[in-house]
Amino acid sequence: MSHNLSSLIAGSLIRRSLFFIILIILTLGNLFTLFRGLNSPQAMDQAQIAREIARGNGFATKMIRPVAYYQAEKTERRTVPLQGFQDTYHSPLNPLLNAAVLKVIGADKPDAWQMSQNEMVFPLDRVIATVSTLFFLIAIGANYLLVARIFDVKIAGVCAILMLFCETLWNYSLSGLPQMLMLMLFSCGIYFVYRATEAATEGRIAMTQAIIAGIFFTLLALTHWMTVWIALGYILYAAIAFRPRGIVGISILGILLVAAIGPMIRNVNITGSPFGTAFLTLYNGLGNGSETTVMRNADLEAEPLVLDGLIAKVLRMTLIQATDIVPLLAGIVVAPLFFLSLLHPFKRKSIANFRWAIFLMWITTAFGLALFGITTKPLDPNQLHLLFAPIMTAYGLAFISILWNRLEFVSSTPILQNVHHFVIVGICALPLVLSLPNKVRTGMHLSNRGGVPHWPPYYAPALNSEEQGVKGWTTPKQVVFSDQPWAVAWYADRISIWLPPSREGFQKLETIANDLQTPVAGILISPSSHGAGPVSEVASLYKDFTSLVLDGRVIMATYPPGIPINDKNSRIQDITRRYPYRQPLVGMDMLYYSEKANQKDAEINP
Repeated sequence: MSHNLSSLIAGSLIRRSLFFIILIILTLGNLFTLFRGLNSPQAMDQAQIAREIARGNGFATKMIRPVAYYQAEKTERRTVPLQGFQDTYHSPLNPLLNAAVLKVIGADKPDAWQMSQNEMVFPLDRVIATVSTLFFLIAIGANYLLVARIFDVKIAGVCAILMLFCETLWNYSLSGLPQMLMLMLFSCGIYFVYRATEAATEGRIAMTQAIIAGIFFTLLALTHWMTVWIALGYILYAAIAFRPRGIVGISILGILLVAAIGPMIRNVNITGSPFGTAFLTLYNGLGNGSETTVMRNADLEAEPLVLDGLIAKVLRMTLIQATDIVPLLAGIVVAPLFFLSLLHPFKRKSIANFRWAIFLMWITTAFGLALFGITTKPLDPNQLHLLFAPIMTAYGLAFISILWNRLEFVSSTPILQNVHHFVIVGICALPLVLSLPNKVRTGMHLSNRGGVPHWPPYYAPALNSEEQGVKGWTTPKQVVFSDQPWAVAWYADRISIWLPPSREGFQKLETIANDLQTPVAGILISPSSHGAGPVSEVASLYKDFTSLVLDGRVIMATYPPGIPINDKNSRIQDITRRYPYRQPLVGMDMLYYSEKANQKDAEINP
């Protein structure tokens, strides 16, 4: 008996040690050898806001959305300064946490943490990704404790392994987006939801645990406004499941509203709307255009929100979520089996009731995403389904285990009892395992060259360099128009306006910038625009500036001699005359058009 016990302990110790060794290897490998920098516009935008907070400038942003400036100007009824412009697009918690980290490491100083001559990856990118990855690792631990409490340590262990080998979760960790902070907060929140459900099924008052869960969901809502839909689902469940009925739900709603009062009052003062610029993401779902289109518009009245066919649009977005449920649940194939587990009569009442809490929160979230839009594109900032992936995976594993162990040949052959776990782990880990060898080879080969940037479309050295980059060619009081203003704001630490689609919008903002003594220094064009899709799509997005956007491509296609087209559009000829000097930053793929020459290579300019 003691021999069997010691063997079990030794086996458990070996498995856990192996898990932590793999965890450390994957973490260090992804953050150093394989790391390519941030590659999400929203992540870079939040990072540069965090740096402004660390500098004591509040929620200021150096990335100016034309529509945000329109809102501020209309609300304040005056010309709003571009320096210290206030952001109302992002939720506050993630930038605040990143700001604390940046302050501690001294990244708030203008000349701190600059790129060396041979570096290809911005050092602060790794800092932001490290913070996100730490939240991911904590989320793995929180889900292990939760699943072990609900089911057993075996299912909890498999769930933790599936999270560790999930390529989608790693991609979000390294992107700098707040999803991993959200995953940690959601996991902690549902842990206390389950504790409250346990108490309720045993006839005890669940007020304390339910309120603690509500606090975590409130923090979640302060990390991403869309997670309010998760909180609403929990409030509905709490109002039904916990005694005194209704009181718990109202209390949690009160906590949520108290936390939202400050940000909403601030938004009203800046934009005239309690939901700020973030509300305009509605264009992704119900609007007649897209978020990108409306954010670049300098006059919101020119891009009205048309809600024709509202029901059809909601149904379309709902169907997208239903048909793409596997990639939305982080690609963990067993997670969607959660919905089948709703049909299984679990013996423990707490397990049976808790799944309805998860289902109700997921339903309200799916409805919210149907309104505001969701895609299966990599690193969608509205991706909330992946928060449910671990707990849904646990229920899916439990459901499969019950069916598997009922098979006669399995019950008679003990060695087969865990085969389904190995098969599931193998299938789910395959994308990460197959991609690792090539990533490792590339990372090792180019590590001595400063790393591998996320090119296209991001190339930090071209923006951060003091000698041959946008930062060195401009001053802190100058403005740059760009198709990737988030990258200019983060890497070059310069004010950048998102390039409007129309000449009138550009000239309006250009005049404002010049009048405010923050003159426009140039226009940056990158693969963020000309690499966005087919020429017809690029023309639809950039309209009057299509010739400028495609200028570099046409020069490459007609070389030699290389025929420029940036000045061929009569609508923007007066603009291109003001910025005649073409500065190649990464060949002809990234070009900077300035009012004065910044390089000796005069032959690159027509």
